[in-house]
Amino acid sequence: MKNLLKIASVLSLGILLSFSFLKEKKVVVIDAGHGGTDLGANRHGIYEKEIVLNIAKKIKALNQNKNIEIILTRDDDSYPSLTDRTGKINELKPDYAISLHVNNSIKETVERSGMEVYSQENEASKKLASKFSEKFQNTVQKTANLHILRESKTPTILLDLGFINNPNERSYLASEKGQTETAEKILSFINEN
Repeated sequence: MKNLLKIASVLSLGILLSFSFLKEKKVVVIDAGHGGTDLGANRHGIYEKEIVLNIAKKIKALNQNKNIEIILTRDDDSYPSLTDRTGKINELKPDYAISLHVNNSIKETVERSGMEVYSQENEASKKLASKFSEKFQNTVQKTANLHILRESKTPTILLDLGFINNPNERSYLASEKGQTETAEKILSFINEN
């Protein structure tokens, strides 16, 4: 009987210790902007909706960290409404959300370039945006009153990944290499934050 109690005690201790070392899974929602009939920014047959969907899917596919779960607001060429997107984010209550977009300005020019990160008007979101800006230099940080930022009840940032009217950035973001590298950069940020 004593041996049986010792074995039970050792097994119980082992089970308790194994649970104490388990990390709680971090959940991050990736919102691929636009979709369906909403093309987003577009130039020369290249569409924002396709670029951001491809990058979002790559982020999820490249994730090898078992302690991070990536959830997409869309994984096909559909258009969930802005209310649907923020509703899903609020229902899931992730650690944070990232909405992916591509920037655009009126002229076709190389003058406007680089990433921009927009945050909510709260400290957690601003801190997340600051960390992103620090990791990826030449990223402009701003706050904005956009639906996805305003209505999400979790820290949320919106990333403009580059300018579609800039021929260099458009070619890069439309390429397999550019989309993979962009997904890898965002995933490295997720792994660190």
